[in-house]
Amino acid sequence: MNAHTARSGSAVLVLEDGRRFAGHAFGARGTTLGEAVFNTGMTGYQETLTDPSYHRQVVVMTAPHIGNTGWNDQDDESTRIWVAGFVVRDPALRPSNWRANRSLDQELASQGIVGISGVDTRALTRHLRERGAMRVGIFSGERVETDPARQLALVNAAAPMAGAALAPDVSTPQAYVVPALGERRYTVAALDLGIKAMTPELLARRGIEVHVLPASATFRDIEAITPDGVFFSNGPGDPATADSEVALLRQVLTARIPFFGICFGNQLLGRALGFGTYKLRYGHRGINQPVMDLSTRKVEVTAHNHGFAVDAPIGEVIAAPADPAYGRVRVSHVCLNDDVVEGLECLDLPAFSVQYHPEAAAGPHDANYLFDRFVSLLESNR
Repeated sequence: MNAHTARSGSAVLVLEDGRRFAGHAFGARGTTLGEAVFNTGMTGYQETLTDPSYHRQVVVMTAPHIGNTGWNDQDDESTRIWVAGFVVRDPALRPSNWRANRSLDQELASQGIVGISGVDTRALTRHLRERGAMRVGIFSGERVETDPARQLALVNAAAPMAGAALAPDVSTPQAYVVPALGERRYTVAALDLGIKAMTPELLARRGIEVHVLPASATFRDIEAITPDGVFFSNGPGDPATADSEVALLRQVLTARIPFFGICFGNQLLGRALGFGTYKLRYGHRGINQPVMDLSTRKVEVTAHNHGFAVDAPIGEVIAAPADPAYGRVRVSHVCLNDDVVEGLECLDLPAFSVQYHPEAAAGPHDANYLFDRFVSLLESNR
């Protein structure tokens, strides 16, 4: 028994199908419920924990050793930790990095995030791959003694991710501006559906003044900015519930304002064009996902965090099902692991999107060029 085990106390993880994993309390003590998903990233856990797209999800890290770089005050992607719970196998006893201000365990506890350590995360991940993402509960402290049947009942009473409208939960309550770095070349209205801090920063580095708007923003709010382009961010929840955001995007497309969307924004572009969306069996989450750009045949290693995808035909150009005025559309990117649609491109409108995270916080920088592609789109449609 190591020092962490001795001081942490017992905890248990309970899946909705009745599978149980015993472990040790990590972070805050108590009960948490959510959807169990796994992340294959070897690093970048601080960016993962503060990514609003993980709202109401219990994240299982497949890398066995987590926490060795501690927690700093520079790498957060939002103002708080958004995951519902955190599952690791072997947490670091103490941080070992010159940028660390405190330990991961301390930060989880201070923000009230219930976690569990000492879990066989390889077995848990294999279970989720075979059975699919499912509801889960973590019980620690006094709650670990709750009757197992009662624990399972609590898990199965939790709301599923399918049908969940979560973007309003994580969006900014008020609009704010991220100024351009250096000369202001363009102005972009960014709809915050769960935006990560690195995204407006990368836009700002390219001379773009970014007006970040709440998820409830209207087309009139966008028009008031007189933007050169519109951006829809990543975010949590089921895209099938985002009817108002889809209606807003259709107004943007009709006005022929250049559009760029990532992750949730890609799913909403798909819906706006008339395609359906569906829930993936266990999703894509990590910083090592291979994606092919079908126009260049170049393969990019990319960062992902999505449990839903766009249902669109790959390898053909088709008319947008929603409205002939939107013209032709094609799938621009595809995941090489499972042929999931990873990007859309409008051929007769100034609009494109990708399902993954080109801001790569954390992750590889292979897809960073997409921000330059957006700048080119703004320039050609100015």
